Amino acid sequence: MNHFIHGVARAITETFDLPDPIVEIGSYQVEGQEAIANLRALLPDRQYTGVDMRPGPGVDCVANVEALPLNTGSVGTVLALNTFEHVKCFWRGLDEVHRVLRPEGALVLSTPFHFRIHQFPHDYWRFTPAAYETLLERYPSKVIGWHGAKNRPANVWAVAFREARPAITSEQFARYRSLLARYAGEPDTTWTRRLRYRIASLMCGRGPFAGYLDRNQWDSVCLNGPAQIPLAA
Repeated sequence: MNHFIHGVARAITETFDLPDPIVEIGSYQVEGQEAIANLRALLPDRQYTGVDMRPGPGVDCVANVEALPLNTGSVGTVLALNTFEHVKCFWRGLDEVHRVLRPEGALVLSTPFHFRIHQFPHDYWRFTPAAYETLLERYPSKVIGWHGAKNRPANVWAVAFREARPAITSEQFARYRSLLARYAGEPDTTWTRRLRYRIASLMCGRGPFAGYLDRNQWDSVCLNGPAQIPLAA
């Protein structure tokens, strides 16, 4: 979890009605990240269950997303933020998420792309925005977003709705983008470090430093219906 993705989650929860019960996959709160890892605070007074493969802070149920101990069609919303890169057979995990979601259910998903290898239990996968569009084909209405350098996004995310949910409206998409611009961003560093990056980019070209310089740039697309018609931004 990082500050940008926490801002994405806040924009999504304040734009869309996410039905409960809510299940968070990968809910273990890593020491030092409590302020941004506690997604329950974004959805107060909701029926909420944190699931992870290890016990600890934020975990109510120890389980593997590849075999969730939940009834079919029993969940309103699944949150899986920066988790599925650690799921060995991610396709099984996504099948399980789809199975437990109600027909009007929602999935909020994010994964890092341009990021160091990190572990628990292992770091297996990276997904592009195009991969998200393919993996979420069963969800007829969705928003897919990314931030960072154009060809090396730092993170990719989506909010996707199952078939019984009405299509995302242009008003909802506009509100989501407005809130994203307000909430999502990585903390700035010292002015000396910023200056060094900019001088180096002038001397050596921008490419090697784009991941830092563009880390707060973002874009997203809304896809609705069987034809996946994009809404205008």
